[in-house]
Amino acid sequence: MTGMRAEETEKAKAMHMHRLLRFGLASLVFGLALWAGLAAFFGPWSSPVAAAALAIAGASALFATLRGRLVGPALAVFALALAVFGFFWSRVEPSNDRPWQPDVARLARATIEGDRVMLRNIRDFDYRSETDYDVRYYDATFDLRELEGVDLYTVHWMGDAIAHVMLSFVFAGDRYVTVSIETRKEIGESYDTIRGFFRQYELIYVVGDERDLVRLRTNVRKDPVEDVYLFRTGVSRASARRLFLDYLREINALNEQPEFYNTGTTNCTTNVYRHTQVNPGPHHFSWKILLSGYAAEYVYENGLLDTRLPFAELRRRSRVNPIALTADRAPDFSARIRAGLPRPGPARPPAASPAALAAPAAQAGTEPSTSPDPR
Repeated sequence: MTGMRAEETEKAKAMHMHRLLRFGLASLVFGLALWAGLAAFFGPWSSPVAAAALAIAGASALFATLRGRLVGPALAVFALALAVFGFFWSRVEPSNDRPWQPDVARLARATIEGDRVMLRNIRDFDYRSETDYDVRYYDATFDLRELEGVDLYTVHWMGDAIAHVMLSFVFAGDRYVTVSIETRKEIGESYDTIRGFFRQYELIYVVGDERDLVRLRTNVRKDPVEDVYLFRTGVSRASARRLFLDYLREINALNEQPEFYNTGTTNCTTNVYRHTQVNPGPHHFSWKILLSGYAAEYVYENGLLDTRLPFAELRRRSRVNPIALTADRAPDFSARIRAGLPRPGPARPPAASPAALAAPAAQAGTEPSTSPDPR
């Protein structure tokens, strides 16, 4: 009797393991079929036929796996379809030789000699509208010994969760080098978030004058309106130098070896996060990096913004659209939009919001919360 029970237990365990393996295989098939179908449809070929073929092969393999019938033949067909697609997918390579839109036609390049940096192709377009502008670039020399810090821009156009992130490197004498990590679009091409996952766009680091990169977003684009926030950071001179040089290495590398932009992994926020790892200290990953609209709050929580203010108040004061509209084409545009902005003081924990302070005040012996308000 005991032996029969033990045998039944073993059979039950085997069946349970078999179901788990079958479920795991089905999940793998589903994931591969979904990715391949989307890549075929939204990728460089935009092929509904290839997407349908992969979807049919994947669905057949998935159902066969779940039913436990004809699993081998169905998986073999799917594997063959996936291998053929994978072969052609592996041959899709980024290029610097395409009919680019004028605003991304030129790549910046840096020449570094000791503390001297020569930057070429700094974009300085004069905009009458988003599509009507004078194409202008200039070259400039910067002394790394005069690099004073880094400012952070976040640009919002579709709510709090999504933003475009830019860094501006601050040099003595009110000189600024702003870098915007973007998709390099071809003539007639527009940005699509889904296509951005599937090798549709090359990556570009646009090095520009703030009267171009910032004014374009505050003064020129109107549909939709873009809200621009400029945060002064407490990044040290040494850290700013390491970060700037790491940016320059990537800028030069893209001239020799182009890369694809990826909506999820290689974008304006994840690349900034990757560059910051050149500096010492903990670099905790956060969901606020993936949801780029919360990137400034992430920096705030790490003590690099003015934590004497609650984040909601800091953000309110850091919106520069009104002053940018007034400054417009002024030569001192960058100085004007920074006038009166909060700057980090001595390091301290993030300030609590008024709402967070009010609730515990009625409770004796309860410490006020120091969590910043969400954006």
